[in-house]
Amino acid sequence: MDGNLKAMPDTSRWVVIYPVYINSKKTLAEGRRICASKACENPTVVEIGDCCQYLRLPCAIEIDKAYSRDFMQRGRVRVQLKRDDGTLVNSAIPSRKSFHLRFSFAAKPVLTY
Repeated sequence: MDGNLKAMPDTSRWVVIYPVYINSKKTLAEGRRICASKACENPTVVEIGDCCQYLRLPCAIEIDKAYSRDFMQRGRVRVQLKRDDGTLVNSAIPSRKSFHLRFSFAAKPVLTY
């Protein structure tokens, strides 16, 4: 094998983000994790992946996975919030909840008056 190939990171300990967590069209019972006024309308896994790149967070998109409460909702994103030694990857995002809120802020279009 070629010695230049990097080993794939172990994503099993990364945080799982389903699009339904930040979907303003879903209810809390359906899986939304933040208030509807701060959530986004129908986010996709690609948009979540783009936001992770913008926030400089390593992520892995898993298209073949489904949300357990709504199996028709396909795809999820694994995000690394903490390194193996426990330090934060991005000090501005210490928790899952703060990631959800940061994503909703970054994904909403900026209105100009």
